[in-house]
Amino acid sequence: MVGERWSLLVVRELLLTPQRFSELRHALPNVSSNVLADRLRELEQNGVIRRAPAPAAGQQAYELTERGRKLEPILRDLGVWGIDAPQPPEPSALSATSVLIFLQDAARADPTAAPTTCRLELDGRVWTVRFVSGRVQVQPGETATADVSLRVMPQTFSGLLADPATLDAVCAEGEAAIVGDRSAIGRLLYAVADPWPSDELAVR
Repeated sequence: MVGERWSLLVVRELLLTPQRFSELRHALPNVSSNVLADRLRELEQNGVIRRAPAPAAGQQAYELTERGRKLEPILRDLGVWGIDAPQPPEPSALSATSVLIFLQDAARADPTAAPTTCRLELDGRVWTVRFVSGRVQVQPGETATADVSLRVMPQTFSGLLADPATLDAVCAEGEAAIVGDRSAIGRLLYAVADPWPSDELAVR
């Protein structure tokens, strides 16, 4: 049911939110339209995904069924298993969903810190990331109560999670834009750092 090439990556892309065909095609640039259509049809026939109304009138999206949702812990475990694997050679693609799932699984937010809400724009799509009681919550869409907004491409954001100290340089080069409480971005990035840095470092 999910053993064909690209099938599990399609499921991964639907873990956080339903997506239209064009959005899946953008997130998985190395798959052809014909192959993606085949995978979607097979996954739908096997009860892993289903069609759902998209926000835009006259369009439809794909979402996981209850059966498909049961693949989530498997995919997350595969992500943990592969975390130490070498990065693929350039040019390589990294989807927003992929880096956000990594953020959810790798972040170790300070449980004593005040709740923080970040507006995160990745590759033109907006997400809301909340740190509450040491847990990271990721939801698609805008928030009216963001402490900070960060606009960045997924590949660059992944690099910042790996090395938060490069934030100033990345912003100076125009590869990221921050509006609001800059220290909140420090807490976001250093939540993935190991070990947890000093307070001074965390709010740089």
